[in-house]
Amino acid sequence: MLRYANPKRFLDLSATLLPFLWVLAIALLGWGLYEAIFVVPPDYQQGDSVRIMYVHVPSAWMGSFIYGFMFIASVVGLVWKHPLADAAAKEAAPIGACFTAACLITGSLWGKPMWGTYWIWDARLTSMLVLLFLYLGYIGIWSAIEDRAKAARAAAILCVVGVINIPIIRFSVEWWDTLHQGPSVVRFENGKLSPSIDPSMLWPLLAAGLGCTFLFFALLFVRMRTEIARRRIRTLMSARAAA
Repeated sequence: MLRYANPKRFLDLSATLLPFLWVLAIALLGWGLYEAIFVVPPDYQQGDSVRIMYVHVPSAWMGSFIYGFMFIASVVGLVWKHPLADAAAKEAAPIGACFTAACLITGSLWGKPMWGTYWIWDARLTSMLVLLFLYLGYIGIWSAIEDRAKAARAAAILCVVGVINIPIIRFSVEWWDTLHQGPSVVRFENGKLSPSIDPSMLWPLLAAGLGCTFLFFALLFVRMRTEIARRRIRTLMSARAAA
């Protein structure tokens, strides 16, 4: 990956990949959501309210996945001084914040008919809210500190420290008694991984999750390309001012 530390190489690679990412994201999300709304049968207990799962679950997956991506980029930026690592983490943060907010909103809407309340200080819900605050704090550091190098370092340190919340989110339903259900898509049984929902529900859910993943990388590449252009303009303006 160090070859793509060069912005020119990254711009060439991203320009090649972007059309494929957009097509895959739209196709998978379109098919998954169509199946979820028009084909998948209502749940025998939850009825049609279960359809919100096809937005809620992929949003939850992406909230944690993007933070993990930011953690790796932050470590690379801190240790190896990769020129584009801090840009990757910086531009991923708003996307992760949007997915996490979507997870919390759809979870609240789903919780009302199931639990009788929009919100409860459940371990899973609370740890997801903390994740949203971490995203907002990370974005706030970049906005508050004018020196780009200092902002990158401070934001990276916050990201590295905050990664402890990711295993808490994952195992919260196993470590504490919570209203939130445990793993309900796939689980380990008899020493092997097996699906725990019917294939008619599983495949649209996986398609929506994979579509969200491709959507993330498409948006990330667009944002990183914009950030590279912004940095070039800033450099040119500084050079002109110095001259």
